[in-house]
Amino acid sequence: MESNPVLLESKSSPINLLNEMQQLRLLGHLCDVTVSVEYQGVRAEFPAHKAVLAATSKFFKEVFLNEKPVDGPRSNVFLNEVQVADFASFLEFVYTARVEVEEDRVQRMLEIAEKLKCLDLSETCFQLKKQMLESVLLELQNFSESQNSEEDSATRPSTAPMAEAEQEPPDSSVTTPGCGASPEGLAAKSKEK
Repeated sequence: MESNPVLLESKSSPINLLNEMQQLRLLGHLCDVTVSVEYQGVRAEFPAHKAVLAATSKFFKEVFLNEKPVDGPRSNVFLNEVQVADFASFLEFVYTARVEVEEDRVQRMLEIAEKLKCLDLSETCFQLKKQMLESVLLELQNFSESQNSEEDSATRPSTAPMAEAEQEPPDSSVTTPGCGASPEGLAAKSKEK
């Protein structure tokens, strides 16, 4: 009797793996690369894991696959013109799949994602920028509609007197004498009624 294969799949394992790698990085355990970043004289060093960086960034993958071993297993990578805060956010994203940044930094995060060839971060930034743009466009549309309705009400300040003026008097067939109507015409119209 042959048994059917079954799938054993963990929904939490990818998240647990990322969380554990992040803890190892924060504690400096098993890190085999130091990434130095510098921007306008501000410099910082970040210990990390080559495997995580290579798996999330084509830039790092190319660097690590093409490097020649020198002075032991730990290597250094230098990134010029990358802001310290942006690289710290990049690392948090690749180790946790999420990062919180100010709205005005989203464009910079997109730029670093493109520079480091990190497709996941690039896609995430692009989607967020798209949502932000749609939100702004919706606000502009609502503002424009409210302005138009205010302008419409300003051009017709009171519609009630206009409506009364446009209405005909209840007995429009009777005209006032002296306004072009002859007495005979008035008598004839009275008889019709």
